[in-house]
Amino acid sequence: MFIDKVDIFVRAGDGGDGAVSFRREKYVPNGGPDGGDGGRGGNIIFHVDEGINTLLAFRYKRKFTAERGENGKGGKCHGRNGIDEIINVPPGTVIMDASSGRIIHDMSSDDGADFIVCKGGRGGWGNRHFSTPTRQAPRFAKGGTKGEERTVTLELKMLADVGLIGYPSVGKSSVLSRISAARPKIAEYHFTTLSPNLGVVSTYDGGGFVAADIPGLIEGAAEGAGLGHEFLRHIDRCRLLIHVVDIASTEGRDPIDDIEKINSELMRYSPELATRPQIIAANKFDLIAVDGEVLSDEVDIPAFEKFVSESGWGEPIYISAATGEGLEALVKRASEMLSVLPPIAIYESDYTPEEVAAGSGERQTEIKNENGRFIVEGDWLYNLLGQINIDDYESLAFFGKVIENAGVIDLLRKKGAKDGDTVSIYGFEFDFVN
Repeated sequence: MFIDKVDIFVRAGDGGDGAVSFRREKYVPNGGPDGGDGGRGGNIIFHVDEGINTLLAFRYKRKFTAERGENGKGGKCHGRNGIDEIINVPPGTVIMDASSGRIIHDMSSDDGADFIVCKGGRGGWGNRHFSTPTRQAPRFAKGGTKGEERTVTLELKMLADVGLIGYPSVGKSSVLSRISAARPKIAEYHFTTLSPNLGVVSTYDGGGFVAADIPGLIEGAAEGAGLGHEFLRHIDRCRLLIHVVDIASTEGRDPIDDIEKINSELMRYSPELATRPQIIAANKFDLIAVDGEVLSDEVDIPAFEKFVSESGWGEPIYISAATGEGLEALVKRASEMLSVLPPIAIYESDYTPEEVAAGSGERQTEIKNENGRFIVEGDWLYNLLGQINIDDYESLAFFGKVIENAGVIDLLRKKGAKDGDTVSIYGFEFDFVN
């Protein structure tokens, strides 16, 4: 089974909590605080694995969670950092936000370097960090912050220089098998190819390029007809398209009409894709010609060549996947065109550096007034509350100072909070004092 698009949920590990501990040694009175810090939560990391070419591994497992950081211990012992969760994906995978569709990262960029999509939570400070000349025995520590989490869409867009497109049974798989070492399944029926096939093509100058045989497109593919719509995304990166047509019309179709319909589907799927350079490869030429001389009068070759030329694709190349005729010329022209075309497309992230900074550092606070009860929410507040010991006076005083300095009290005033109104922060309630 070929899977090339899937949604998964990923969650980085929470940071470990800091420890509340005091030094206890014989003959050492009034030992000070020695609570260690919590460990960092594990990250969610995507890694390119050259040995896989499908997202099949995500068919049954759709949730990935990194390990939580270990809590700190007494004696200034730091908690162990959580183990990162490594997720292997094939080359060409694009990571997108599932809710907005915005691109987070293309795993083809930076030479396929590992990418952290969710960062683990920070470990909390032990109580030794809160010791001051006036607070020598702090009985509170910071809890670890939550790890980031999100639902992402993984979409595989193959890294191929050339895409072979065309109707079913025109010979795309046969062409690929003759010009490369790929061995796709070939049979005398439609939709033999159920997934894209990749092959490395060696060129006359000692170089080479990667070609992909895209399963047969048919009219209506952009709306979901046939199999082609599932694989159109795999030619998004292709720099050049080889449009294979059945010049012998063995199934009664007109090759000109085939070209027009397939290009119409490309236009409906992506206007930009429809503008990619094309080579028209007229396959099965051996069925209508001998030694290059056309013997059949059922095919109007002059009309076909005129159509191809006027469409801006140059002269068609007549080939036969069965005999090998014209394939060398096809590979040579493709190589020459690729030498002057831009490199394979890499998708830029839709998230700006400013948005990333805001997402990780800016304190977003939301206040709702429900019948005189003010509900205050924000990720940073959730993390802060996890660091507070509400049964300890000094810890509560620390909490009050933080939210006042962060402007929460001023925001409550602007929302109309008055003396005696109830304020709720993730289950912790207190009376507002103006």
